[in-house]
Amino acid sequence: MPTTTAAASLADERALEGEFALAGARVVLDPAGALWWPSERALIVADLHLEKGSAFAARGVPLPPYDTRATLALLERIVARWMPRTLIALGDSFHDRGGAGRLGTAERESLAGLARGRDMVWIAGNHDPEPMPGIGGLHAGELSIGPLTLRHEPAAGSPEGEIAGHFHPVARLVLRGRSLRRRCFATDGARLVMPALGAYAGGLNIRDAALAGLFAGNYEAHVVGAARTYRIAHHVCLPDR
Repeated sequence: MPTTTAAASLADERALEGEFALAGARVVLDPAGALWWPSERALIVADLHLEKGSAFAARGVPLPPYDTRATLALLERIVARWMPRTLIALGDSFHDRGGAGRLGTAERESLAGLARGRDMVWIAGNHDPEPMPGIGGLHAGELSIGPLTLRHEPAAGSPEGEIAGHFHPVARLVLRGRSLRRRCFATDGARLVMPALGAYAGGLNIRDAALAGLFAGNYEAHVVGAARTYRIAHHVCLPDR
């Protein structure tokens, strides 16, 4: 395990690979679907939708009950990559208000490990508007740090410096005759909508009116890939059929 200073140095080196300017702040779009803010040593994720599988099972829809485990494992890898001082989840961290109560022992230990030695901030979402019992951390409706405001659902108008989730943007592309649909960041350089990190979260096409209407003019998809993000103009992406 690297020291805190060594880990910070490694994170700074990685940041050079994916820098992006958002409302004047230097941030990094992580190819796993998270956002790293180097100056604040803050890692931002959105829409984990933990315990979505168990929520569907309770309604008679059988889904494999491994989504929480898979989502937390991904988040652990991202945290290990950046070693943040603060970890911020932008709402809908749980799929419903009873989600925290359905967590297994291993999943609770994973959450405790993620919070150990750092500040953990839970932003309220429409699926989890109130603090979840027994998970610790700080809870807020939204959070403003320097030029950026972090919230779950994008606000009306075009507020500069907003980072939000809620819409789970995805981009549809055709490459070498194959149709691909991938999670993406949606941004015009002034505000940004995060992709969903949850294993069962699903997604909304970046060309959908609900997403397109958030941006005053041209905007881009930063499509997540195995090792990097790919910057693509919105009009190159295809609408869903």
